[in-house]
Amino acid sequence: MFRHRSLQKELLDADDIPSADLFQNLKELDFINHRLGGYGISFGALKKVLQKGRRYSLVDIGCGGGDTLKRIAGWNKAAGFDVFLYGVDLKPDCIAYAEENLKDTGVTLICDDFRNMYRYIQQIDIIHACLFCHHLTNDELIGLIRFALSNRAILVINDLERNPLAHYSIKILTRLFSKSYLVKNDAPLSVLRGFKKREWLDLLRRAGAGRFTVRNKWAFRHEVIVYGNVD
Repeated sequence: MFRHRSLQKELLDADDIPSADLFQNLKELDFINHRLGGYGISFGALKKVLQKGRRYSLVDIGCGGGDTLKRIAGWNKAAGFDVFLYGVDLKPDCIAYAEENLKDTGVTLICDDFRNMYRYIQQIDIIHACLFCHHLTNDELIGLIRFALSNRAILVINDLERNPLAHYSIKILTRLFSKSYLVKNDAPLSVLRGFKKREWLDLLRRAGAGRFTVRNKWAFRHEVIVYGNVD
């Protein structure tokens, strides 16, 4: 079952999740991402594309409860970059949670499909996707890459490697320690929906990307940066 990406949808992708269950899921995902060093992959990737003395706009797509944006905001302040942060998510409950979570951070939130974000933001320099791409089909991923290319935005992706050790480890850990049925179901499934490096390379080439890097990172992650047509 590790040869190909799973096509099974995660429970989190449903539209009728009770708010309390969704919020518990978001809290636990932040804890897991933090403890396994997942946020550091985004920080490292952003350091490669940001320059001091230049102003940027960054949109985190599929921002969920805003925890990734909260971590990026803190890192950005400490690192001394000049980045305006936006978050986009389809779920109103996620945006409501994020609004409370991101108080006093200056992050702007949008409840809509990411493909509509240019209705709200005139200039976007960086599109950031952390643990979002594995929710998409291959065709949808190609569409995302082409969307970034056509809008001359740098695309930064931080997502899961499909790996047996990662799958069985997170399955055991969530069974033992998680209080969320969403996390117990979706955490191991998300690994099965993850990627091999060769799959990223194939998707990028099929999308027409010319300048990109794909790197394996700690705790079974990939760092993907698509520079596209950006000078």
